[in-house]
Amino acid sequence: MAPARPIPITIMYLRTGFLGSGKTTLILNLIPQLPKSYKLALLKNEFGDVAVDSQLASSSAISGVQELLNGCICCNLVGQLSDALETLSRDVTPDRIIVETSGSAFPATLAMEVNRIAEKTGGYVLDGVMSVIDVENWKGYEDTSLTAKLQARYTDLIVLNKWELVDERKLEDCEDRILDLEVDPPTPRSKSDKGWVNKDIVFGLDAKLAKLVGSEHEHHHDHDHQSEVEVLSVTLSSPAERLGLDLARFEKLLEEASKDEIYRIKGILYASSAPRSSTEKKPKEATASLVVGGPSRYILNWAFGRWNFTPAPFDSTNVTPLASGTATPLSPSGAATPLTAEDEPTLRLTIITARYESSKWQKRLEAGEFTALEHGSAGSLSVKRVT
Repeated sequence: MAPARPIPITIMYLRTGFLGSGKTTLILNLIPQLPKSYKLALLKNEFGDVAVDSQLASSSAISGVQELLNGCICCNLVGQLSDALETLSRDVTPDRIIVETSGSAFPATLAMEVNRIAEKTGGYVLDGVMSVIDVENWKGYEDTSLTAKLQARYTDLIVLNKWELVDERKLEDCEDRILDLEVDPPTPRSKSDKGWVNKDIVFGLDAKLAKLVGSEHEHHHDHDHQSEVEVLSVTLSSPAERLGLDLARFEKLLEEASKDEIYRIKGILYASSAPRSSTEKKPKEATASLVVGGPSRYILNWAFGRWNFTPAPFDSTNVTPLASGTATPLSPSGAATPLTAEDEPTLRLTIITARYESSKWQKRLEAGEFTALEHGSAGSLSVKRVT
């Protein structure tokens, strides 16, 4: 039986990702950035790497580990993927599944198989494909043919790991080898900080993470880590009566956002008709409205040029108050109280950009180029850079 909401799947592909590549550190460093109640499951194809299993099993945030052994998950084990995902979904009921794989092949086959299973079952959605390169040991692509270039387009983000261990010349050589495939536009790249990568560029939004959008908690990162991204926080509020978002204008942002400038757009919005995901030609029928006679509520995930919307009825236990400076009600003690459906803005959005790219998009957003209320009604728009 498919879950009530599709489980997001993140493919983490480790190029030269064997012992000592830092893959365990990357995953373990994502865990503290997630809510304590978040259930993360791991599907991996290691060859008896007991040390990794023991570290992950000792973490309360890893709810289950499923292994596919004695083969490459991108190739001869892909047929077992459906059974493994079903086992994790049934036994663990995770909020997210990380599919971790290593080897020399491109992850296109795996990504296509995840999409096939998602379409067949309705129980999953491919959130993103991340390739991790061990800068210290990677020698370059073994294949630079046209087929290799086509497959490389399934990679959404390249993370350069262990770059601190090499000199500037070797780092430049590694980046030059990445460009050998001549993928247009180039795949976005980000450096890890000793195995630490910001969860906001690795993970999209799901039901658990949605409650942090626009909140102070969303941006409590360790500022000792080198910032490879910039973050914009966008809020559009309705007047007293709930109004939906102007979807035609908003879709311009989703279509025009360049994946080498913007890594992710994620948020919560209200719309009077069902918004269109990137794979859909026509909008679906609108779901039952959250507020009687009013718009319905959706979660948006935009990642590297693809986007999808998921209906998300309001749940007061799954919403965090907005950051200070917004119209969040206060208790007598001055503390923020949980939002009600009536208090929640029409749009709460987090935009993750590459370094030095946020200013341009902030100006376009502030000019009202992409956000407006339906029927031409005036609303209160706030666009802030938070990191």
